[in-house]
Amino acid sequence: MIPKPPPREPSLGFLYIPPYRIFGESVAGEGTCLQVPELDLGFDIGSCPRAILPAKHLAITHGHMDHIGALAYFCSQRRFQGMGNAKIICDTRIAPAIKRMMEGFVDLERQRTPYDLIPLLPDQPYEVKNNIFLRGFETEHTCPSFGYVVSEKRTKLKPEYLDLPQEKLRELKDRGVEITRSFEIPLIAYTGDTAPGPHLIREDVRKAKIIITECTFFEPDHKDRAKVGMHMHIDNVAEWLRVLECEAIILVHVSRRTELSYARERVAQIAGDKAANKVHILMDYRTNKARYEQQLMDAEARESGRAGARAAASVPAPAPAVTESQDE
Repeated sequence: MIPKPPPREPSLGFLYIPPYRIFGESVAGEGTCLQVPELDLGFDIGSCPRAILPAKHLAITHGHMDHIGALAYFCSQRRFQGMGNAKIICDTRIAPAIKRMMEGFVDLERQRTPYDLIPLLPDQPYEVKNNIFLRGFETEHTCPSFGYVVSEKRTKLKPEYLDLPQEKLRELKDRGVEITRSFEIPLIAYTGDTAPGPHLIREDVRKAKIIITECTFFEPDHKDRAKVGMHMHIDNVAEWLRVLECEAIILVHVSRRTELSYARERVAQIAGDKAANKVHILMDYRTNKARYEQQLMDAEARESGRAGARAAASVPAPAPAVTESQDE
């Protein structure tokens, strides 16, 4: 008998929450890395699959190895693949340690990999795309830790000017009158590893369209383990769901010891069917694949319907019947 081949590595977890694709891998204690291509943004880099490399910005939540261990490789591969410098966003408290870690690779490799380090204070905005801003906030973990919220900045005409004609609005603007107000719409919140706390019910987190959060423990008798490690338990998520306004919540950092079928059962059992419908587990390949295939079929059906409507609209109306007159 010849020996068995090594275990096959699993593919990336993937979810499409319109208009965003969220993909990556996340297993508690082993590695977490995520990307949202539409925002040119990744979160954490405990491992570095090739598909993660295009993220222009990488937001690091904390310094545990399974969230930062592949950072130097990420920076090196982006340069090697001609993708430019990695832009590393992090909590100011861990920026010096990141610099020291990267300097260690310079000593080992005898060459320097360029990168841009962007330390943020809590709630300090950083523009990742036009009118798209990233903000960090402190979370509660066993080391300094950050969560992040991505928001879109929009402007809207002030209520008192809504009924004015365009000519009057231009006149006010030319006189220097501020006729619009700015506001932000939270798009995606990512908590990183954290214990439950007030930071989870911040207004921008609570109202984010998509929330990506760790949920390491699902078993009822693992609540104490969650508290010791300062992680989230499914009971914490169920309670949190009561105040969230999100369209979808994506669970990451599930432990390998937890069967995904059991995790799905626990979500339905604790959150209730209605809330459970918007809870997704990133690494639940089978369920997420079926969901995406259904999304494809729905999109094809909509497009087929639109094409049929366009075809019907382009058919000319039949000409009126012409009858020949007879001479009397």
